[in-house]
Amino acid sequence: MAINIQTPGLHHIALRCTDLARSRAFYHDTLGFPIALEVPDLFIFVAGGTFIGVRGPAQEAGEKVFSPFNVGIDHMALGCTDEAELHRVAQALADANIENTGVKFDATLGKNYVAFKDPDRIAWEFYMV
Repeated sequence: MAINIQTPGLHHIALRCTDLARSRAFYHDTLGFPIALEVPDLFIFVAGGTFIGVRGPAQEAGEKVFSPFNVGIDHMALGCTDEAELHRVAQALADANIENTGVKFDATLGKNYVAFKDPDRIAWEFYMV
């Protein structure tokens, strides 16, 4: 029998980075997300209604660079409700020298998006809903 979990959606996402200060600067100073909590080895920012936690490097050895081809997160997508905002963000990313695709069309879902990477090359999309 199915469990049928009742949920409004994501509560939070947790990321691991190689340089906490660099990641904080990227998500807060460059992208402009507000910081909700900051403690040693962790900060949490808010994107819309989703909390995203970023932790510093782990004590254990592991892969140092994100790859969407490894088991785990492939990418994360933030919703966008305004086509002009999508284009503004794509241009702002380019102006800030942040690697991105520019606005692209996803023929499978019939939506426009821009994909970009954080300093650890974690893949993000800003995607029309």
